[in-house]
Amino acid sequence: MKTYLVGGAVRDGLLGIPVVERDYVVVGADTATMLDRGFQAVDRDFPVFRHPQSGDEYALARRETKNGEGYRGFRVDAGADVMLEEDLGRRDLTINAMAQGEDGAIVDPFGGRGDLDARLLRHVSPAFVEDPLRLLRIARFAAKLGDHGFHVAHATHRLLCAMVQRGDMAHLTRERLWREMNKAMLAAQPWRFFEVLQACGALQELIMPLADAMGSVRGHGTVVDRAPIAALKRAAGRTNDPAQRIAATLFSCVDTPAEADALSDQLRADRTTSLLLRRAVAARELCARVECLDIEALFDLARLWRAFDDGQDIGALVTVCEAQIADARLGRVLSAAVPAACAVTADSLRASGVSGPALGEQLAQARRAAMRCALGDAGLVT
Repeated sequence: MKTYLVGGAVRDGLLGIPVVERDYVVVGADTATMLDRGFQAVDRDFPVFRHPQSGDEYALARRETKNGEGYRGFRVDAGADVMLEEDLGRRDLTINAMAQGEDGAIVDPFGGRGDLDARLLRHVSPAFVEDPLRLLRIARFAAKLGDHGFHVAHATHRLLCAMVQRGDMAHLTRERLWREMNKAMLAAQPWRFFEVLQACGALQELIMPLADAMGSVRGHGTVVDRAPIAALKRAAGRTNDPAQRIAATLFSCVDTPAEADALSDQLRADRTTSLLLRRAVAARELCARVECLDIEALFDLARLWRAFDDGQDIGALVTVCEAQIADARLGRVLSAAVPAACAVTADSLRASGVSGPALGEQLAQARRAAMRCALGDAGLVT
């Protein structure tokens, strides 16, 4: 029985990136051996076990045989007879198909170390095309490693195109797309996720409105970012929040709140992202008027965002909207005016003797006045 550190931990360690998770593969053992040594089974369908002390995951070396469609259509064989090279050979990219022995030696049967140096995302074998999920994973790795200079190898790009043309995207669930997209949004260059999907034609099958907004793929050379990518880059410079990054990207793909809801439903988006996109689209015209210091628009925007009702932080809306225009004026206006208006409460007016039907109207008037005063104090109006 031999144990090897595998996958991302080896890759990131060689790149000097902090290692977050450590996964191991065990050669020369079976399920009974692992259980006898105190490991706990993690999944009834796959030979994965949790170390009794560290909690790290240890998987038996396994081989896979394609026997169906999609990313679930595989037969998995695991046991003491499976060699390390067989296990590594089933992996997606060469940079993920390296192992490190207990003595620290690197096992690299597919040239992953060379591809690390060349900054290449290259498939291990032609079997790459058997799993459509790998297309999403390679797009995510492009986002994760983009700031290290990694790009998709030409031969691998051709395989991605072939997978799309063959109709493999139909086997990807919307839930899995959403999960991989969210992971990519946490990366240093999240826009690379969409660029890789667009370049091979997958984005047209998966998120058609975004593909249409990004336009046709150009060849090498200087390329001007289309609106969704430009907005995502600006949003990524302001926040690490996946919901805000996704909403900033999709903002220019829809014209109405109803279209925003339909796209969110299609993507199986979480409630936070769905609501942010919907409110941002609904606030599109109001934001333009707010930049011109329109107090009525400013008041309506705060009310739309429920800033008066539940103290909703308007910062997320500012990030999404400002990402479209590369201008921080909206944020300065809202940061000055909204807190001042929220400080005016019904209780404060009641204390001054206001009551009855007039309370609501006077509360709105007092909040508008507080906004005007705050903008003047901030030097935004004279």
